[in-house]
Amino acid sequence: MCNDVFSFSNASAFVPTALEILVEKRITGFPVIDDDWKLVGLVSDYDLLALDSISGSGRADNSMFPEVDSTWKTFNEVQKLLSKTNGKMVGDLMTPAPVVVRETTNLEDAARLLLETKYRRLPVVDADGKLVGIITRGNVVRAALQIKHATEMGAQ
Repeated sequence: MCNDVFSFSNASAFVPTALEILVEKRITGFPVIDDDWKLVGLVSDYDLLALDSISGSGRADNSMFPEVDSTWKTFNEVQKLLSKTNGKMVGDLMTPAPVVVRETTNLEDAARLLLETKYRRLPVVDADGKLVGIITRGNVVRAALQIKHATEMGAQ
């Protein structure tokens, strides 16, 4: 679990502000909290770009060579997505009441939940629902790799 979690404490902030933070922090999502650190939602780059509004609408490109102007088309699609979120607030797009784990949850259970579902991150809350950390798929993969290396070193 990462205790130096980045959280966003303003569900009424505009989406472009949140997108800038995602890019600046090099993250794909974050928990949204209230002034008392209680978790109110979870937001991802997917949510902020309103990607669900176009999912399934594009044709699958199975060719080995992309169209000459495909990069330009992609740029234009991202610009259209950004314009759809213009004026919207983080609270409009976040997932309210996301799946969470408690700080007392067995780490193996939390890892299994991450790996067997679509979730990329799980907020960790205390008994009062206050955010105390976050566990991500990346955390699980790094831990598994460290255990593997430690096991290999012990076997030598």
